[in-house]
Amino acid sequence: MNRVLGAEALGTGLLAATVIGSGIMGENMSGGIPGIALLGNTLATAAVLYVLVTLLRPVSGAHLNPVVTVVMAARGATPWASVPGLVIAQTLGAAAGAATANLMFGRTLFSAATTVRAGGGQWLAEAIATFVLVLAIVGVARSRPERLPATVALTITAGYWFTASTSFANPAVTIARSLSDSFAGIDPANVPAFIVAQAAGAVIAVVVDRALLAPQPGGKIAGEGSPIPPPGTG
Repeated sequence: MNRVLGAEALGTGLLAATVIGSGIMGENMSGGIPGIALLGNTLATAAVLYVLVTLLRPVSGAHLNPVVTVVMAARGATPWASVPGLVIAQTLGAAAGAATANLMFGRTLFSAATTVRAGGGQWLAEAIATFVLVLAIVGVARSRPERLPATVALTITAGYWFTASTSFANPAVTIARSLSDSFAGIDPANVPAFIVAQAAGAVIAVVVDRALLAPQPGGKIAGEGSPIPPPGTG
């Protein structure tokens, strides 16, 4: 279990450091053009997600995200007793990642972010971003687990650009982003609403997965009349 907690802390920390650090770098190098900064932020985040999921999935499952951990526990893939430890490890790791990014760019260890991200559009965006991410993870984990690294990376890449919130979709990283007053930041006062929206999106994803994607009794996909073909034949 210590290896699992360590892997989750390390992975979430590196993810947070990449999100925040690439945001700072993008802002520094973009010449004041936010779209260029966001593009750099997106590419770095997607790239590190692919690497981290590939690297850490054999050790901890590479959840790197409290909502993913809770969803996996609800699906029976992770013991409920391990959830509190995993969530704490992810959150502390993410905070350490924020501190690391701040220090790399000559900033104070922690600084409260001042970027306001509030309102119905932002909350809806976070619910949708988390819904898409969780639905993709649980569906692909069931049918094509070898494609999870690319699935996670591509889902976040899309989320950065089609959601108004730029797809935080992760409570631990949301908290970390509130600890750096930078391009990727979020005012700490806005964090609770984001986490509630993320939780709502995850719950809806589980419901939709069970209704539409999960095998039904008899080995059938919900709504289909023919059995699921054996692996490798479809």
